[in-house]
Amino acid sequence: MKPGTLKSRRGSAGDDEEASGGGEYSSFPLTPRRVYWWSSGLLKAVVALVILMAGVLIGLAGSANVSRYYYYSSMGSSSLSLQAEAGAEAANNNNNNGAGVVVPGATRSISRGGGGNSRKKKKMRMEDDDEAAAAGPPPPPVLLEFRGFVDPGPPWGHSMSDPELFWRASMAPRMEEYPFQRVPKVAFLFLTRGPLPFAPLWERFFRGHEGLYSVYVHAVPGYAGRYRRSSPFHGRQIPSREVSWGSITLVDAEKRLLANALLDWSNQRFVLVSESCVPVFNFRTVYEYLVNSAESYVESYNIDVPQCAGRYNPRMAPEILEEQWRKGSEWFELNRELAVDVVADQRYYALFRRHCTPSCYPDEHYIPTYLHLWHGARNANRTVTWVDWSRGGPHPARFGKAATTAAFVAAIRNNGTRCLYNGEPTTVCYLFARKFAPSALGTLLNLSTTLLDF
Repeated sequence: MKPGTLKSRRGSAGDDEEASGGGEYSSFPLTPRRVYWWSSGLLKAVVALVILMAGVLIGLAGSANVSRYYYYSSMGSSSLSLQAEAGAEAANNNNNNGAGVVVPGATRSISRGGGGNSRKKKKMRMEDDDEAAAAGPPPPPVLLEFRGFVDPGPPWGHSMSDPELFWRASMAPRMEEYPFQRVPKVAFLFLTRGPLPFAPLWERFFRGHEGLYSVYVHAVPGYAGRYRRSSPFHGRQIPSREVSWGSITLVDAEKRLLANALLDWSNQRFVLVSESCVPVFNFRTVYEYLVNSAESYVESYNIDVPQCAGRYNPRMAPEILEEQWRKGSEWFELNRELAVDVVADQRYYALFRRHCTPSCYPDEHYIPTYLHLWHGARNANRTVTWVDWSRGGPHPARFGKAATTAAFVAAIRNNGTRCLYNGEPTTVCYLFARKFAPSALGTLLNLSTTLLDF
């Protein structure tokens, strides 16, 4: 055999092994090119199979991610829809009932997309939903009880500012009939710096007439009066502010007392008294006199003297003209309608705040002038609180133990003056008197069981 040639027929085993590396003989000659083709084909098939498998795996993974995305997206949309419905329901309840309803879990956010965080939040949301379902529907909002609206005090703990209090107190029903059993009461408004030295006398005056009166005390801020729980003064101190003599703050205190008393719808008459005031008739006489009166009792006059007409400020025009200017005693008595008007007034009060400065004394001019402008026909133009100005000076006479006798008190009760009551003349013109010193308490207590008859 020549070198470089192969046998074309099947030969011995040794020749076959030399050509093919072992095995059966081939029916056709095997060349190196044909061996390469067979090997590369197999490699391409394997690569194609690997690419196909990889494509299948990638496709499955992508499909899973897409499904997971749409699953959580739909869950998020459903949760957002539930939140929107819950919010709408809460808003509807807020409009109908005046109070919001808190929806459990409504503010928890939903994370879109896959991952462990999303699954944790989903689990937390499901737990919240389970807790909300177990807790049941939220309780209904607490509505204002009618009894508390009709008579809100005491104890006095409201945090209303003066504008809020005056706005609340100025409310007045348009219906003439009351939907509850209303017994008219007289509100006694005590304007004091601190202690009430005649509290024992007033306690004896009020005794046995519960339900026919109310007591309100305006003292300096922080002062806490010490009274027995059975005392009509116990717990009757209203939220107060500092008061300066001769300034507009006295009018503020008066309006504050009126406003707090107006919160009780049974209060019909309102009497302003001081710590030096005492009653000179028994409670039944005072009550019937005021409740049955067709007029209020505010002193209102104008005389051409420096202490009256001389205090007018022309800057008050044109709202208040010089001939409309009035003066009177600070210690007034008002019915409910006039008390509401005084508390609600802002126009004339603002004029007095700006233009009735010291030496004008707003407490002596504001209410007399205001009532003269708008309610003159409903005012008796006199006071029911007696006082002695005969000695002159900026303050009235003061009476201690020595001056307080039975004859002196009897003269106050019937001092020879005559006045009109519901259009008829009467000698009962004063129901209260001032200005008494604390030393007169013992004598007045002794007279309460005889002359005063209480």
